[in-house]
Amino acid sequence: MSEQRPHPETGDTAQPYQRRWRMLALLGLAQLMLIVDVTVVALALPQMGAELGLGRGELTWVVSIYALMFGGLMLLGGKAADVFGSRRIVLVGLAVFTLASLLTGFAADPTTLLIGRAFQGIGAAAMSPAALSTIARTFQGAELAKALGVWSALGGAGAAIGVLLGGLLTSGPGWSWVFWVNVPVGVLLFIAFVRILPSFQGSGGRLDLFGAVIVTLATASVIFALVNAGDGGWLSLAVLLPLLGGAVGYTLFVWRQRTARTPLLDLGMLARRPVASGLGLIFVATALMIAVFFLGSFTFQQVHGFSALDTGLVFIPVALGTIGGAQFGARALGRFGARATAVVGLFIAALGMAAAAGIASMTVLVIAMTVAALGIGATFVASSTSLFSAVAPHEAGIGSGVLSTFHEFGAATGVSAVSSIAAAALVGDAITAFDRGYWFGAVVAAVAALLALAIMPGRAARSPRPQQGGERTAEA
Repeated sequence: MSEQRPHPETGDTAQPYQRRWRMLALLGLAQLMLIVDVTVVALALPQMGAELGLGRGELTWVVSIYALMFGGLMLLGGKAADVFGSRRIVLVGLAVFTLASLLTGFAADPTTLLIGRAFQGIGAAAMSPAALSTIARTFQGAELAKALGVWSALGGAGAAIGVLLGGLLTSGPGWSWVFWVNVPVGVLLFIAFVRILPSFQGSGGRLDLFGAVIVTLATASVIFALVNAGDGGWLSLAVLLPLLGGAVGYTLFVWRQRTARTPLLDLGMLARRPVASGLGLIFVATALMIAVFFLGSFTFQQVHGFSALDTGLVFIPVALGTIGGAQFGARALGRFGARATAVVGLFIAALGMAAAAGIASMTVLVIAMTVAALGIGATFVASSTSLFSAVAPHEAGIGSGVLSTFHEFGAATGVSAVSSIAAAALVGDAITAFDRGYWFGAVVAAVAALLALAIMPGRAARSPRPQQGGERTAEA
C-alpha cells in the first residue's frame, strides 16, 4: 500500500504520510548520535592517548578528521540524496557510520583509530543531509516548522548528552565504549528505517564527481584552517595557506558548476535571499552555541573546579534551553515569520551572553547560558525554515547539504574565535579572559540580529520555488 504526495504547490491534496512523526523521532535519534559523537570523544581523549600512545597532534586529529570528513562531504551527500533518493543514502550512511564505530572501538594503534574516525565522518556526511532532506520533503507548512524545531533542538541536547555520556563511559567500561555504544543503536535504527522511511524517487542522472572532489577539498581546507586558528593564531601560515587553498578551490568549483553538464549545485539557489539568510543564520547560531559550550566547559572546570561529569550535569539546563528555544521558535514562525523569530532569538542570545560576561556568579552563569541557548534554539529553527521556504523538493538534498556545511563552518569558527580571544585564560594566566569570550559572543549575536532585520525578507515576501510534481511516494 502506498500513498502519493507530491509537493503541495502542484495542487495535489493527498493525505500526508501517516507515520511521519514516528519517522521524525527515529531520524532525530540518528542525528543525535552523530552530534553526540563529537563531544563524547572529547572526554575520552586523555584515556585514549594514554592507552594508544597518542601524541598531541594525533589527539587533535582524532577530533579534527571526523569534522573534516563530515563537513567536507556533506554537499556530496546531499546531492546524492537528490539523485539516488534520500532513503537509500540514509541507509548507506548509517551502515557506514555503524561499521566504522565498531572498527574504531577495536583500534589498537593510531592508524586504525584515525581510519575509523574518518569513515565515521563519511557515514555521517551521507546520513545527515539525506535525513534532513527526508524531513523537508515529508512535512509541509506549520508541521514543517515543528519538525525543524525538533531537528534544531538536537544540537544543544546532543552536546550536553555527549559530555555526560563521555564521562560515564570513560570512567566506567573504558574509551572503546564511546564508539561501541553506536553499534546497537545503529543496527536497531537501520532495521527501523528499512520499515518506516518513505521512498522518494531520485532525480536520476549522474553525480558531478569532479565538482564534488573540488568542493570537498576546498571545504576540508577551510575547516582545517579554522581548526588550526585556535592554536596557531589567525595570521599563522597554518591558517592562511589552507584558507588560500580553500578560496582557490571554491573559485574552481564555481567555474566547474557553470560549465558542467550536470552540476552538483545550482549556484542560483545561493542567490535567493531566504537561502542566503538561512545559511548566515545557521553559521552564526552554531558558532554561538559552540562558544557557549566551549567557554562554559572551561569556566566550570578551571574556575569552579568541576569534574567533567559535573560539568555535563550543569549543562543539562542549557540543553533544555536549546530545546525550549527551538519549540518557541517553531511556534513563533507561524505567527510572526522567520525574520522576526531570528531577530528576537539573536537579541535574547546577546542578552544571555552579556549577562554571562558581566555578572561574576556561577548561578548567574548557568542561567545566562540557558537564556542564550533559548535564543540560539529559536534562531536555528528560523535558519532552516528560511532556507527550505525557497528550496524546491528536488533540491532538498543539496539544500540540506549546504545548510549542514555552514553548520560545520560555524562550529569550527566559533571554537577558533573564542579560543583565540580567551587564550590567556585557557593557559591559566588570566581567568577574566573568559569574560572577553562571552562579550564577543554578545556583540556577534547583536550585530547578526541587526543584519537579519535589514536583510531577511519580511513575512509577506515569498521567493519562487521551482516545482516538480509527482516525485514523492511514501510507503505506508
